[in-house]
Amino acid sequence: MIEYDVVVVGAGILGVSTAYHIKKMHPNIQILVVDKHSSFGQGNTARSAAAFRCIFSSPINSILANASVDFYNHMQVDLGVDLQMKHTGYLWLLSERDFAQALPIFRSLADELGLILKEYEEDFLIRKLGLKTDLTNDADAQSMGLESVCKGILFPKAGVLDNVDSLVEFYVTELIRMGGTIQYRVEVENLIVEPCDPLFIPGEPYFWQDARIAGVKTNIGVIRAKKTVLASGAWIPQILDAAGIECCIKPRKRQFFTLAADNANLQQLLFAEGFNDARCLPFVVLPTPRVYIRPFYRQKVYWVGYADEFPRSFQLEENPQPEKNFYEYGIYQVLTRYFPHFKNCRPISATAGLYQVNILDGKPVVFEVNDLIVVGGASGSGLTKADALGRVAAALYDGAKHAFLYGGKKLRVSDLGLDERNHKSRSTTTEGLIL
Repeated sequence: MIEYDVVVVGAGILGVSTAYHIKKMHPNIQILVVDKHSSFGQGNTARSAAAFRCIFSSPINSILANASVDFYNHMQVDLGVDLQMKHTGYLWLLSERDFAQALPIFRSLADELGLILKEYEEDFLIRKLGLKTDLTNDADAQSMGLESVCKGILFPKAGVLDNVDSLVEFYVTELIRMGGTIQYRVEVENLIVEPCDPLFIPGEPYFWQDARIAGVKTNIGVIRAKKTVLASGAWIPQILDAAGIECCIKPRKRQFFTLAADNANLQQLLFAEGFNDARCLPFVVLPTPRVYIRPFYRQKVYWVGYADEFPRSFQLEENPQPEKNFYEYGIYQVLTRYFPHFKNCRPISATAGLYQVNILDGKPVVFEVNDLIVVGGASGSGLTKADALGRVAAALYDGAKHAFLYGGKKLRVSDLGLDERNHKSRSTTTEGLIL
């Protein structure tokens, strides 16, 4: 039986990025990626909103995002990978209360990260977007707790990535070119736990024995490895629970709905000018409760969604389904108060996936225990941080104390671990004010 140097569970964006960076650092190792789907990136990576941004309330999240986005720019501009990546910006629409609270934080983060911040006045937003900013006379809006818009804040280093398949394919292709292997339709049943020095007694390992993860048991048999990397997204806690390993990750359903820009007002909004060089609508985040609008310009559609918390359950669903009422009595009611353009719009399709929410602090987790490396907890922004997280995981595999991200930024590996984690700042885990 072959024992691989590394087996990576999960061919989503985090799994393939990790495999690529480990293999790049160690060209001679045997590395295998397995996934239960028929191809790469078919799990929650395929159900991503495919937007990116570089501003977070957590400095570590911001560092991970900035380095990853810079690498994606390098892929598109220098390597010719067709990511369909557009820097259209993220536009936060803010109430007076939000603006007073957020502006100092936004400015501080922009200065610290060297990012540009743009402010827009209410009359500009009305003129350019047809936005309804004053909700004081809207009784329904008042009963829903919606607030009027007084300002808009946009960060240009953000936008959309319309070809996620090309992003994932880049890592897969390069991994295979370097001699790595990927095998699909392989479903992991559990981790193999073995004693480090087996005595070949029934039921080992016992509590008095040193033990390790020696690979995975799958539907096609046992796959042994010197190191096992678990990057299976929302399924991480299910696999780890069986081995008594805590990861602070829980799965939670997220859903978005596709609306066609099938009239003049919606098409005019889609190509709103004055916000970016692409002369189109940015990714828009509404005031509390933060419903978002994600435009697709080529397809002339919008995705609208909301990342709800209480009382949304933490629950693993193999095939999560969107809920009709979540749109009709939730998103639609908020969306149309600010954008009357969407009145009478009904979804032409809908999608649901799973966030792998880090309930500890909203930052990713990358840690090792007993020859098992865990990469996850991206809390809804895995695509944005994937390249940097792959580099951190590769540094952990290498036994290094620091990871060097694209562009040369150095990050302490243990800052994303559990034992010596950097808790200096918490990041919200949903589409909140700064995220």
